[in-house]
Amino acid sequence: MLSRTASSLYWLGRYIERADFIARLVEATVRLDVLSPRPAGEAAWASALAVTETDEAFKASGETVSQQHVARFLTLDITHPGSIVRCLDMARNNAKAVRTALTREAWTAINRAWLMFNGRSSPGGAMATLNLVEAVKTEARGFEGAIHRMLRNQTTWFIRLGQAVERADNTARLLDVKYHLLLPEGERVGGVVDRDQWTTILQTVSAVTAYRWLYSEGLKPANVIDLLIARPELPRSLAASSEETLEILNLLAKRTGLHGEADRMARMRQSRLAKTRSGEVITSGLHQYLQAFNAENNLLHDAIGRQFKFG
Repeated sequence: MLSRTASSLYWLGRYIERADFIARLVEATVRLDVLSPRPAGEAAWASALAVTETDEAFKASGETVSQQHVARFLTLDITHPGSIVRCLDMARNNAKAVRTALTREAWTAINRAWLMFNGRSSPGGAMATLNLVEAVKTEARGFEGAIHRMLRNQTTWFIRLGQAVERADNTARLLDVKYHLLLPEGERVGGVVDRDQWTTILQTVSAVTAYRWLYSEGLKPANVIDLLIARPELPRSLAASSEETLEILNLLAKRTGLHGEADRMARMRQSRLAKTRSGEVITSGLHQYLQAFNAENNLLHDAIGRQFKFG
């Protein structure tokens, strides 16, 4: 496989995963803001910008932090690369470059999602925003289903590799920002707003039901942290994403003969995660742990590019 083809497939996976994550984040923040007993307001939307690392770009726009402005910025704004529409545009461009390697179902899911956003200027109110991001999630699931029904070869492996690397990055940033989101003045730890914020984290990674299955003592921050870091049963946990990354690199090594720095980094990370205990992470510093994880994930991304000559 040509290196530019591998690169397009890898980035296709990353951009589709990123668009899906932003859609889930916007949905969860809308629900936190609108459906909670006390609307979360500015703090929740500011945290959504921080999770997607678009806070500086939003500040430069001159808009005030509100549901209307931030929801549009994260969904339909074409002036920065952190919006859903830009992610879908870049995913579609990469898909066009490898069109013959994709099935009709995979291409249709990408193209249909892109067409939903093409030419739109406003997501509308809360319900319209929820409908829009739900449509994105539906097409992302359709794309993922199409990939799993394709031949299990280098095409699908590079797409899945991009998805796994992106998923690890998203989950780490979500947990880092939300954990350090200050409660509004007058709210207590363990109160309604605090519980709603932790529920928002679980909703963003589709883990509300999983949490109830695995933990019987009610909603506790330490358990949410444990679930998102160390439980490989949860597909969006750091452990599961790292495990999938290593698995796919092993498959590519067997097929292509390309084996090197990225494989070693992935093995070392997976070995450390298998020994990770969330209680120790919290005690030693969750923020520092997650910052180090994402720095390592970025280095792994760079190593993958060098190993497969993405350029």
